[in-house]
Amino acid sequence: MTADLLRPIHPVTGYLAPDLGRALHGMVFRFVPPLVVGLIFFDLYLPGRWFTVPLFGLSVLLAVVGSLGLRFLVNATAYWLHDARGPIMLWTLAAGVLAGLYFPLRFLPGWLAVTLWVATPFPGLMQTPLDVLVERDPVPLQFGLVGLQAVWAALLLALCVLVQRRAERRLVAQGG
Repeated sequence: MTADLLRPIHPVTGYLAPDLGRALHGMVFRFVPPLVVGLIFFDLYLPGRWFTVPLFGLSVLLAVVGSLGLRFLVNATAYWLHDARGPIMLWTLAAGVLAGLYFPLRFLPGWLAVTLWVATPFPGLMQTPLDVLVERDPVPLQFGLVGLQAVWAALLLALCVLVQRRAERRLVAQGG
């Protein structure tokens, strides 16, 4: 990690670029081929609105940025705890439950689902892109959810930069 501090690029940017490349590779080689096979052999739902596919692409991009931000913050706890295994295990459980991996967040009571969507970035990691793709909500709400994703992504990246700056000060304070 200290070698990362010697590079001419900020560590958050240095981790974001390969993460975006990994996500693009995953979309091209792990999302598109099964989708094409599914279209050939099954009757799949196709979006009816022309802007759904670009909005879905933007939503996936924001989900990748938000995911990187959250993972960076969880791993940055090692600066202070010296062992990030506990926070990583908590992150794994919380991200799966609160992002909609284990069950759709629409199954929750309305007030709880809305609270999760507004007060946490987790639904933007999975549930929002999926809801955009299947056109679950009216158009203004779809754009609002993606806008909320953008706000969370920006906040998380700003927080990552702040935490990294504080961590670098701590490393210098520890003599390292």
